[in-house]
Amino acid sequence: MSALTVYPDNRPDLSEKSTDFTAIQTRLNAIGVQFERWTANCEFSADADQDTVLAAYSDSIDRLKQQYSFQSVDVVSLSPNHPNKAAFRQKFLAEHIHADFEVRFFIEGRGLFYLHVDDKVYAVLCEQGDLISVPANTTHWFDMGENPCFKCIRLFTTPDGWVADFTGSDIAKSFPTFDQYVAELL
Repeated sequence: MSALTVYPDNRPDLSEKSTDFTAIQTRLNAIGVQFERWTANCEFSADADQDTVLAAYSDSIDRLKQQYSFQSVDVVSLSPNHPNKAAFRQKFLAEHIHADFEVRFFIEGRGLFYLHVDDKVYAVLCEQGDLISVPANTTHWFDMGENPCFKCIRLFTTPDGWVADFTGSDIAKSFPTFDQYVAELL
């Protein structure tokens, strides 16, 4: 289930939660974040290659490419048995920004985006079928959990792909980790 929790940025002990997709979408749209639910044009196996996955979502990808002038698209996945999972997780846990518009679509699994906008932190739990955009220059971080299990389509407006500018803030340490968030949600 997708979820949104909004916190004051200085009070992670106070929060407002929602699991209603339309309410999440409306709240995120108000801060310039696109949140959608996609379905594939066809079915494919869990071990499908990148070309098969991209073909399954080609209509939606083409729409976004036209809408935002995306120049590159790829598929990224991480499993609990990946030998470098801890290093990959650490890479995304610190607050950062991108000059590029960041878009992720979850084909499988889930992940937790934290968006730091003005004086609020928006925790967005994305699951299979969810698409989230993070506008350029929006401070954020991402937690995939201690045992990540996800596959995502990533879209970029620049050919360089994922390039982060870290803020140096340790705000992410004040908020629940992916594993804590999911445990609290259940």
